[in-house]
Amino acid sequence: MPVVIVEADLSRPDHQHHVLMLTDAYARDPMGSGQPLAPEAAEQLIEGLRFMPTTLILLAYADGEPAGLATCFLGFSTFAARPLVNIHDLAVRPEYRGLGLGRELLAAVEARARELGCCKVTLEVMEHNHRAKAVYAAAGFGHAYADGPGGGALFYDKRL
Repeated sequence: MPVVIVEADLSRPDHQHHVLMLTDAYARDPMGSGQPLAPEAAEQLIEGLRFMPTTLILLAYADGEPAGLATCFLGFSTFAARPLVNIHDLAVRPEYRGLGLGRELLAAVEARARELGCCKVTLEVMEHNHRAKAVYAAAGFGHAYADGPGGGALFYDKRL
């Protein structure tokens, strides 16, 4: 099955549709929220992504069908004084899982990050998403640990 990975162009209606469809499919997954995107989120997603100047989205097509995506955002490491890429969502439609699309998306994100001069690629993963954790580990990702007395890094959030 031929796989093609492209950088999404959110001015294109087909890419807009595929990003929305793939994001909704991910939201419906048990490792997403287990629910479809809320109508307001679905309605505002593309414009919101277009508004963010740091948005980087890669789309994976298998046999010409939208099969997966990596929604990323550029950030900046103050300690390295270089940009970084954070993978916010990495999703492969269930019918395309097990074919290596997740690995291919991760490799494409890494290649793009290198092109941009980034110092690292970051992501978060749910602790019970063992399948994703195995894919990430195979691609060289691991827990982020500080080298100082501060200990390991933890991901926190505050819902607003």
